[in-house]
Amino acid sequence: MIELKLQSVYSISCHAWNANKTKLALCPNNNEIHIYTKKGNDWEREFVLSDHDAVVTGLDWAPNTNRIVSSSQDRNAYVWTFNDNVWKPVLVILRLSHAATVVRWSPKENKFAVGSSAKSVAVCYFDQDNNWWVSKIIKKHKSTVLSLAWHPNNVHLLTGSSDFKARVFSAFLKELQEVNPTDAALPAKNFGEILAEYVSGGWVHSVAWSPNGSQVAFVAHDSSITFIDVASGSPQTLRLNFLPLVDLVFINENSVIAAGHDCSPLYFTSSGGNWSFSSVISEAKKAEAPKAAGAKAAMQKFQNLDSTGQAKASQTLNTIHQNCITWIRPAEEKNNQVTQFSTSGLDGKVILWNVPA
Repeated sequence: MIELKLQSVYSISCHAWNANKTKLALCPNNNEIHIYTKKGNDWEREFVLSDHDAVVTGLDWAPNTNRIVSSSQDRNAYVWTFNDNVWKPVLVILRLSHAATVVRWSPKENKFAVGSSAKSVAVCYFDQDNNWWVSKIIKKHKSTVLSLAWHPNNVHLLTGSSDFKARVFSAFLKELQEVNPTDAALPAKNFGEILAEYVSGGWVHSVAWSPNGSQVAFVAHDSSITFIDVASGSPQTLRLNFLPLVDLVFINENSVIAAGHDCSPLYFTSSGGNWSFSSVISEAKKAEAPKAAGAKAAMQKFQNLDSTGQAKASQTLNTIHQNCITWIRPAEEKNNQVTQFSTSGLDGKVILWNVPA
């Protein structure tokens, strides 16, 4: 476990890595994007991008084209390109009536999707004739779209919504002269058509495809995680004795990392197609709260009784993260398997973790 030492960051809404993991982009829970670069064992802030007018809700860094895409509560998205030592933004024509909530590049990096609280997803591609990014809208959600994930085929799009459902859509764009996949489990259809729909017991906070696209996983606000074999459509839902999970990522076909309000990553594994909870990853030792004396101690006791119902209240959690983990990203891969991942959260920390052996 390694904690990245960052400059005056108190809360992080999202983060993303460049291709070789030597640069990190994050939003410190405001309208800015901070870009850090690795200098030895330290991380130095190189750029602050402040073109958005509200909190940045999503970041994704394309590994091949080296372009960053960002989404924001200001209903806009930008595609950032690095030229002449400057990050230059290009505005995306989203046509959203409410805040953008999440953004993801497709595997081929020729399009990206933006979820929103307008109950819709904008699938964006570059218009060569007008030299800007335009969008086509999917409007088949009943509430806010909270998460997105692209199938490895670059066409099928998985979404999670606060309407208690995860859905798979066709994001096939004839404008890009794509080949519509002939998948027996998810038959090819026109843009925006629903290919599959999965019911959850709560808001679907995050969704993910397995590396080969044969499985779907999502976490919900009812403290559950669900795994689905796409071919059979049969779900396996694990009800957890933890607070709700907020994000997850597949490590390989048989293991998943998830994290959320319990402030520690959880490890899930599959054996013979049956998923189970494996372990909590690397908890820290509990630190003692500072002791008060005399009248101050008496005052603190009554304040604790008033606010928490307890005479004593610790100011430090027994976890490395001290607040909800909201974002998980792969940080290192070997042989098509994630070997290291990063987490960020409302405590302003970015932590690098090794995947359990």
